[in-house]
Amino acid sequence: MENISIKWDPAVSDFHSLLRPALYVKWLKCQPSLWDAITEMDEHNRPIHTYQVCNVMEPNQNNWLRTNWISRDAAQKIYVEMKFTLRDCNSIPWVLGTCKETFNLYYVESDESHGIKFKPSQYTKIDTIAADESFTQMDLGDRILKLNTEIREVGPIERKGFYLAFQDIGACIALVSVRVFYKKCPFTVRNLAVFPDTIPRVDSSSLVEVRGSCVKSAEERDTPKLYCGADGDWLVPLGRCICSTGYEEIEGSCHGKVEAFK
Repeated sequence: MENISIKWDPAVSDFHSLLRPALYVKWLKCQPSLWDAITEMDEHNRPIHTYQVCNVMEPNQNNWLRTNWISRDAAQKIYVEMKFTLRDCNSIPWVLGTCKETFNLYYVESDESHGIKFKPSQYTKIDTIAADESFTQMDLGDRILKLNTEIREVGPIERKGFYLAFQDIGACIALVSVRVFYKKCPFTVRNLAVFPDTIPRVDSSSLVEVRGSCVKSAEERDTPKLYCGADGDWLVPLGRCICSTGYEEIEGSCHGKVEAFK
């Protein structure tokens, strides 16, 4: 299994695509919005770069933070990994009824960039995100980072790219990192046959049948096949290649018998 990542480095407020090293995807605060880029120190005095919002005293909050357009490349299904902290509402005085302990994750597909245009009505909700562990005023004093990690999948993605958006509805939250990735079955050599990078199907119950090509100086004995599973794992090897006459298998490739003894 191989995960192909687009990783957000909050230090520069960007996503960085490992697929396209020159591509940086910036964040857009959708006005009016109370999200702020803030750097804090953890319990080991290391800087943590985050986007934060904590307007828990006022009702009817609707603060949006959106990525720039992200190319989906070969992906049909994407995964969004979020690391964040969230304040326990019970640890904040005078916020009964206005403080929330969730935020919402949205996306929209697009064939091109919309620039700074933003219409929430065009976005589809992926999920409401809640914390497994929230922090209190005491944790703040001790600089204890109670980090939550949540992963959501989105697909099928059919257009050339997409946007992600985060909606705050009254929580005290800090986004520490966001990683967008997709899975693939990586290039491999099995039974003297080469199998290329393969993207799994969106339907997790179905496999992609891939026919292999014999390595140099090898020929098919039975048609070599592997099946690419939804999690990016190669499954059910069938068939094989064998070394041609005058060659022998050494560590996954075919070598001439005379050459092997030089």
